[in-house]
Amino acid sequence: MEATQHSKTIDEIPKVDIVITMGCTVQCSIIPSEYTEDWRLEDPTGKSDEEFIQVIRTIENKIKAKFS
Repeated sequence: MEATQHSKTIDEIPKVDIVITMGCTVQCSIIPSEYTEDWRLEDPTGKSDEEFIQVIRTIENKIKAKFS
């Protein structure tokens, strides 16, 4: 990490337009935004590489569909 970089609190980051959460039953910080969407993806922690790859593909496809 560069000397000028540091961890920031939620209050220190700029306001964002869109927040997408995975919904993996993992607690997320509340980030103020104009729009929030929960994709309710299954948490691949502890699962096979194949299952991780499937979640990655799902995220990639959702991003392309939403923002293309």
